[in-house]
Amino acid sequence: LQSEQDGSFYKGFSENPFLRLEFHNLGKSTFTSKKRPWKIVGILEFSTKQQALAKERKIKKYNKTSLEALIASSQNQISKFLS
Repeated sequence: LQSEQDGSFYKGFSENPFLRLEFHNLGKSTFTSKKRPWKIVGILEFSTKQQALAKERKIKKYNKTSLEALIASSQNQISKFLS
């Protein structure tokens, strides 16, 4: 997710990213409530939850440049969910 307020990123695992987006935009998370609204800028898919959580741990360490490169890469499956 990316904050439309300040451009910062939130990275997290979810089995339903659009429901999770709604959760954050309703202010139900202390960490993200002050930077609303949020928008989905990237979705990565994995075969297992274990794989997804392992990638999440790595992504949480990325700097802004690395995150933007990932968002622009072919790994980002967001268009699949928006069509």
